[in-house]
Amino acid sequence: MPALPLDPVDLTARLIRCPSVTPAEGGAIALLFDLLTEAGFTCARADRDGIANLYARWGQRGANKAFGFNGHTDVVPVGDAAAWTHDPFGAEVKDGFMYGRGACDMKSGVAAFVAAAVDFVQGTPPDGAVIITITGDEEAEGKDGTVAILDWMAFNGERMTHCLVGEPTCPHEMGDMMKIGRRGSLTAQITATGVQGHSAYPHRARNPLTALVKLLARIDAEPLDRGTPHFDPSTLAITTIDCGNPASNVIPARATAAVNIRFNDMHSGGTLSAWLRSEAEAVAEATGVEIGLKISISGESFVTPPGEFSALIARAVEAETGRKPVASTSGGTSDARFVKDHCPVVEFGLVGKTMHQVNERVEIAHIHQLKTVYSRILRDYFA
Repeated sequence: MPALPLDPVDLTARLIRCPSVTPAEGGAIALLFDLLTEAGFTCARADRDGIANLYARWGQRGANKAFGFNGHTDVVPVGDAAAWTHDPFGAEVKDGFMYGRGACDMKSGVAAFVAAAVDFVQGTPPDGAVIITITGDEEAEGKDGTVAILDWMAFNGERMTHCLVGEPTCPHEMGDMMKIGRRGSLTAQITATGVQGHSAYPHRARNPLTALVKLLARIDAEPLDRGTPHFDPSTLAITTIDCGNPASNVIPARATAAVNIRFNDMHSGGTLSAWLRSEAEAVAEATGVEIGLKISISGESFVTPPGEFSALIARAVEAETGRKPVASTSGGTSDARFVKDHCPVVEFGLVGKTMHQVNERVEIAHIHQLKTVYSRILRDYFA
């Protein structure tokens, strides 16, 4: 049985020292498996295709109330190691901050909810279950991470009634924002294929760049929408245009571009894909240039409507931080996009200013404060 109260700062340091760059497990999942097993949780590995995943439950399977925490221990690459002033996997402490890859996103969040859960089930055993799901595949495509855990849960008859994802959610100050949904994300790779020729004789060529520019201008001309009650307007960003042509007097045969769309609940990945294909077909017909699209949808938009669950989270955050969190759907995607098909989900975590940066760091006081928020949420949920 681990010593109580469980120190989330020490656990954060132990996790940072695990070099768990996606898809490497780095010892982080194994560390948590052993710790939670010792604390009396029923633990199982839900690994898939080389990705390490952990499921842990305290209490009975099928409980009427089963509160879940979700997070990840995988991290993005260090980048230029020489640019770091602290060892990326050293968990070094200076001036009240702990440094290391994953310090902010999100090993400290995992440590905080694991510490809160272990203390809670030992001190005030709930009338229900506390479930912890942790993946090693959030920073990549995620298809073998939280999705694999949820598949394993469905096969084994395990279920959460509500879930809190511990991603960093606060843009400026601890407690200033929680997430009740996320925008969807779609990326389209566009390839225009024409006929190569001399730039002095453009009538003998079929310029794919002309067609590509026309298409991009069409889809970027008007806003996709004006926003919805829970979402800002959807956005379309042209992220790359390329033809690999080193010669100024040659019309290339092929040109490519990519666009990324972050969309609200007025749209779906399917409706936006159909719109993009229709626009491409119109330009192809007008120019005689073949235009192909490869579309990937990393997540659909979703919202957990404000209600009793989100209000419980907000009250706990305000009680422990003194700030009433804004209920937001901003930002990128998270694994909440998978959890929302299983049960209602809200996200709350640390200030995310340094995630993925060189010298990523977390304020040590915030780790302790986050544990108190999670502890209060558990107490209030099972009250």
